[in-house]
Amino acid sequence: MSEALTLARPYARAAHAVARDAGHAEAWSQSLALAARIAADPGVAVLLGDPRLRPRDARTLLADGADEAFGRFVDELADNGRLALLPEISGLYEQLRADAEQVVKARITSAAALAPAELEGLVAALRRRFGREVEVETAVDPGLIGGAVIDAGDTVIDGSLRGKLQRMQNALAN
Repeated sequence: MSEALTLARPYARAAHAVARDAGHAEAWSQSLALAARIAADPGVAVLLGDPRLRPRDARTLLADGADEAFGRFVDELADNGRLALLPEISGLYEQLRADAEQVVKARITSAAALAPAELEGLVAALRRRFGREVEVETAVDPGLIGGAVIDAGDTVIDGSLRGKLQRMQNALAN
């Protein structure tokens, strides 16, 4: 996995630079996400690894309907045998885009659905903590028992009852 990220990083940086300079960051996000989903399909992955696959066929499969610059990007990946890296490139691209746009992406997993006022309060607290705009994705996991877990990049805040019980159990065991 780390090798794939290392190989994908320069492509993600190049994609971000081209998209940013053209003012098409959102369109490239969508195109990369779609191409990454296609490339991650096991049947397609085998096809993309086949040396008989022509770059123009890869472009048709992965960049149909995207702008010309994105098509050339897919051509470059195909020419260098890097089409399998599309999922990693897409993920790294999104990180670069979020950093450039001063946005933190957070996932809030709660034991029960959050009321709009609770969600707004959490988002406001995260904005203060990170000093950036926050894009939130929510999920429900009844296994948390109560509270919530917030995953924002490198930061994880576990305010769940399950997490508190686990910490208490660990403290008592030591």
